Amino acid sequence: MFPRETYVARRDALMSKFDGGLLLFLGNNDSPMNYLDNPYHFRQDSTFLYYFGLDQADLAAIVDVDAGTSTIFGDELSIDYIVWMGDLPTIASRAERVGVEDTRPRGALAEILGRAVAAGRAVHFLPPYRAETKLQLLELLEIAPEEAATEASTQLISAVVSQRNYKSDEEVAEIEKAVATSVAMHEAGIRMARPGMKEMEISAEAERIALAAGGSVAFPVIATKNGQTLHNHFHGNTLSDGDLFLLDTGAQTPMGYAGDLTSTFPVSPTYSERQKTIYEIMLSSYDAAVSALAPGVPNRDVHFAACRTIFEGMKSLGIMKGDTEEALAAGAHAMVMPHGIGHMMGMDVHDMENLGEQEVGYAGEEKSTQFGLKSLRLARPLEPGFVLTIEPGIYFIPQLMDVWQSEGRHEAFINYDELNKWRDFSGVRNEEDYLITAEGARRLGPHKPQSIQEIEALREG
Repeated sequence: MFPRETYVARRDALMSKFDGGLLLFLGNNDSPMNYLDNPYHFRQDSTFLYYFGLDQADLAAIVDVDAGTSTIFGDELSIDYIVWMGDLPTIASRAERVGVEDTRPRGALAEILGRAVAAGRAVHFLPPYRAETKLQLLELLEIAPEEAATEASTQLISAVVSQRNYKSDEEVAEIEKAVATSVAMHEAGIRMARPGMKEMEISAEAERIALAAGGSVAFPVIATKNGQTLHNHFHGNTLSDGDLFLLDTGAQTPMGYAGDLTSTFPVSPTYSERQKTIYEIMLSSYDAAVSALAPGVPNRDVHFAACRTIFEGMKSLGIMKGDTEEALAAGAHAMVMPHGIGHMMGMDVHDMENLGEQEVGYAGEEKSTQFGLKSLRLARPLEPGFVLTIEPGIYFIPQLMDVWQSEGRHEAFINYDELNKWRDFSGVRNEEDYLITAEGARRLGPHKPQSIQEIEALREG
């Protein structure tokens, strides 16, 4: 938990953006896996954590803009809970640590909201992403679940994004803790991969390191020899000599801040010459993207710096052809790079994705519908305080090849005869996390081994 003053200042800054009304924050509840007493690991709503800092289920909060006060709603633990799960300090004592003096039972929330609505006061809330939160809004404000997202306050969304997009020094320090643990997870994976091993063994080790650091994984581990599938969560394959292994995983600190890294390494002791060829093109595209990072530069330009390098590399292999800028404008490069260069990161690995990419990553600007470019989560000009990922990749996806070739798509830029020679290659990706500064950009956390020489040295060890 940050110092008390941090949470008070955050709420004061938020209130300053409103003329009046109530700001409603519904914390998350436990979510049962297969019956009530066997829930998934609890994760508090990130915006609730940002303003109120309490990592406990079944809490809610109201910021009363007119009165300049904050109230946390929740019920104290029953003796049955204490017997089975252990004791916790009272809600009042923990609320005081984040600068909230007024705490009330959860049942009082409906009464206060009812009075506010009857008096014609505005009640602002964020778009819900859990079904149970939609049901709470139905009970508290008589908003139908199917209308909850559209009834959410655009003013509150904008106000929250305008705060959470800019990371303070204490937030950056917390993210660097997550990244440091994430680097250890990747180094372990690079060292341990061997023929005959299951993907799940590497996934399990990555998760073990995150848990041993006191936190958890920030998102489900991607650990696969099928790197051509961008978010592959199946871990049942057996590794073989000659395979490439893609590990995309990051740690989350106990305070909820994330790291997000990707490595691609050989299961054999060294990369094959064929693997080196593609990996080096991908790593050059990573360097091009990092070199483009600076305040005021649209992240769309950073994306295209990477894509330009990839397309030129594919041209050198005869896989692609034609004018590079025309190909990028047409989207032909998305055959091998079908996602964006990266995304905002903070308390969510895709920071504030529940509040909408249009607001977080585009500042209201219209988003492209072009294949590949539509998956760019962050396009707006970069500003000091932004934390983002840089993660270019090169993928040979047989199903995508077949569809585009059957449609004759981008034949002016793609040599399908040469492309099809790489159908069995899989995919490569590299990812690190960066802070935009007034001078440029700074990589967060310790260096992750990523050059061919660094990775092969770890493989030998």
